[in-house]
Amino acid sequence: MQRKFIHILITLALIALPLSSAGCSISLNQSPPPAQLPPTQDINPAEHLASNWVFPSEGNTQTNPLPNFPPVIARVMPSVVSVTTEMVVSNFFGQQYTQAAAGSGMIIDDEGYIVTNNHVVQSAESIQVKLHDGRTFSAEIVGTDALTDLAVLKVTATDLPHIPWGDSSRLALGNWVIAIGNALGEGISACEGIVSRLDVPVTVEGNTLRGLIQTTAAINPGNSGGPLVNMAGEVIGITSAKIASVGVEGMGYAISSNSSKPIIEDLIRQGYVTRPWLGVELYTVTPFMAATNDLPVDEGVLITRVFTPSPAAQAGLQEGDIITRFGDENIANRDDLVLAIHNCQIGQEVEITFVRGEETRTTIARLQETPSPWG
Repeated sequence: MQRKFIHILITLALIALPLSSAGCSISLNQSPPPAQLPPTQDINPAEHLASNWVFPSEGNTQTNPLPNFPPVIARVMPSVVSVTTEMVVSNFFGQQYTQAAAGSGMIIDDEGYIVTNNHVVQSAESIQVKLHDGRTFSAEIVGTDALTDLAVLKVTATDLPHIPWGDSSRLALGNWVIAIGNALGEGISACEGIVSRLDVPVTVEGNTLRGLIQTTAAINPGNSGGPLVNMAGEVIGITSAKIASVGVEGMGYAISSNSSKPIIEDLIRQGYVTRPWLGVELYTVTPFMAATNDLPVDEGVLITRVFTPSPAAQAGLQEGDIITRFGDENIANRDDLVLAIHNCQIGQEVEITFVRGEETRTTIARLQETPSPWG
């Protein structure tokens, strides 16, 4: 029986052999003919050879040592503070509860003025500041500016170390910088990096911050309001984790020291920032918004409120008007108009083109100084 079984296997193998050979033969016969290479040009390689060729310059193998970080950090750290806020928030069911949040700040003089981000203290019911030496103080808001995301606090204390202000215009790509702050609310820490881009605009929640410094130094939640310093221990930027939270590693942002300096001065001197003011609240018109609301244009800014009195009210602008041009600038969105207004002078007259209903009109507005928030 076994011999018969072996005989059957041998017979099957002999039958399969020609079949497999035939299969290979069919596969080969059906394959396309080899591609023809294009004709080569008549080139003589010897014409391009240079037996004595060397690299034009040899690389310098000498490397520059890393900067000495510890002395800089030790000099700056005492001026950096942890900022803890409490605010009342509501849940989905309308129930209110107190929520704590952490940020950073820096002492800028020996009178107790502290610079931080606006979003760190916005809507805060109470603010506590903890110094490097362990002392804790209640802080009061001196002034805030949402457009630049800056705020100034004040504590009543003595023997306050303060941080020197630097010149951000002297920065260059590749400069070493250190971000110091209350990262993740776990205490003051430091992280080094380089300047990777300058004069960067970043839009957050419809508000565009300009002139930002991009850095590879890690900026995490809790770093907000802390200093970005150069190797001289000078503030050249104010970090903002709110801006840096874009889900991308190695792309932190800081508000430059030069752009923030006049804002801080205005907040300390008068509690608000003086700017040209039109007196309207705005909403960007998009094609989708225009289609769903049957608007006459699909680009511009919709006036949702006109303050009275204001330059806008005096110029005859009304709620529902759509501004499409301001002076010499075409207006496509809210940021365009805000920037155009801020590029003007207080008292300047500006022609405004707007759409009301199906009609395009023009008017002249004389810009005024930003009114005091206290009336």
